[in-house]
Amino acid sequence: MLGVLGGGLIDPTTPLLRADDLGVLRGDAVFETIRLHEGRLDALDAHLGRLVRSAAALGLPDPDLTAWRALVDEVVAGWGERGEAMLRLVLTRGVEGGPPTAFALIAPVPGSTLAARRDGVRVVTLSRGVSSTAHDDSPWLLGGAKTTSYAVNMAAQRYAQALGSDDVIFVSTDGLVLEAPTATVVWAIGETLHTPPTTVGILDGTTVHTLFDHAGAHGFATAVTTTTVAGLHAADAVWLVSSVRGAVAVTAIDGTERGDGGLTARVQSAAGLKAVK
Repeated sequence: MLGVLGGGLIDPTTPLLRADDLGVLRGDAVFETIRLHEGRLDALDAHLGRLVRSAAALGLPDPDLTAWRALVDEVVAGWGERGEAMLRLVLTRGVEGGPPTAFALIAPVPGSTLAARRDGVRVVTLSRGVSSTAHDDSPWLLGGAKTTSYAVNMAAQRYAQALGSDDVIFVSTDGLVLEAPTATVVWAIGETLHTPPTTVGILDGTTVHTLFDHAGAHGFATAVTTTTVAGLHAADAVWLVSSVRGAVAVTAIDGTERGDGGLTARVQSAAGLKAVK
């Protein structure tokens, strides 16, 4: 199901993007992906807030949140009771000299996502090619902005899959764990959940905020700390956390098998997901 800002619902087969849209030609666009389940969107306010911040980082016009909320409501109502879904909000620069292109697209959660929740993922660690402080004086690196320029991230995932793994954890040139191509990294040491600080140039994960906000009710303390790959190997459990997948257990790092300490069901629950069986 597809909706256009200011235009309402349209046939999803209707052509929408021009071939010369800068979102297509240059990846000059921002987006958000939000989980819809039981008629409810997870952390909509947080996602819209991040959309605004990402747009500002790219110098895009400030999103009209009233209009976006109206479009979201229309698309969600049109989806109805079709089951769990993912809603994408996309804002591109549009064509040179023209207005931005803005739309919302909703689709079922893929089976591969459900399988990852249930079975976990195997990851490899790869260098991102920048230091953990590179974004401090290089705002053009767009650290923390959620843009559609995902070619490098997708190439990293394909590289991992060629090695027999499922996903990637990026590491800075100075050895610090950063994030995954489409997720935040969380690890447990005992009953404390850890995640890296956004100051290392990573995306501010909305689902990590949900997880940490509810962690105490599930018996966890929380901490924002840096770690290394060796630190992940020594952890009691490691997860990739994202809006649609939720908290996915990492079952192997660089070929070394690992467990989750029996913690995944509690972490998924704290993140707003029921463990998949």
